[in-house]
Amino acid sequence: MRVLGIDPGINITGYGVLDHDGSDQSVVTFGTIMPPRKKSNPARLAHLYEEIVNLIREFSPTEIAVEEAFFSKNARTAFVLGQARGMALLAAARHELDCYEYAPKKVKLSVVGNGSASKEQVQYMVKSILSLKQLSEKFDVTDALAVALCHINQLRSPVK
Repeated sequence: MRVLGIDPGINITGYGVLDHDGSDQSVVTFGTIMPPRKKSNPARLAHLYEEIVNLIREFSPTEIAVEEAFFSKNARTAFVLGQARGMALLAAARHELDCYEYAPKKVKLSVVGNGSASKEQVQYMVKSILSLKQLSEKFDVTDALAVALCHINQLRSPVK
């Protein structure tokens, strides 16, 4: 199985692709998608969608895992984040891929063992679990890999 994990955002979307053979996982690739900031939101969303489609075509994931939107005090921020998330869901649907969504607390609980873990704790565990020496300082990449790991863990032992 190959999982594409996505941490959606209008400014920076993190992604990570993991292979899972039933007992172990390995990193295929990871990175960020950064739509041009000077473009309109619709143009940025189109860019995001196209880049996710390119990832699907290049790496042929069998499933996609997306971090759910968190509740924000700023309604506009939450709305735009939801639009970015929608681009990932649309790309999955257009390519007939199963798409799973995980709340940030569930991702943290799955990867760190603590649903209130800090970004630094998640990054530490992702590096440790995946035996990565270097990882982008951008938490978007860490979060995307964590979402993919959460999905793999969920398949191993489904807990609601």
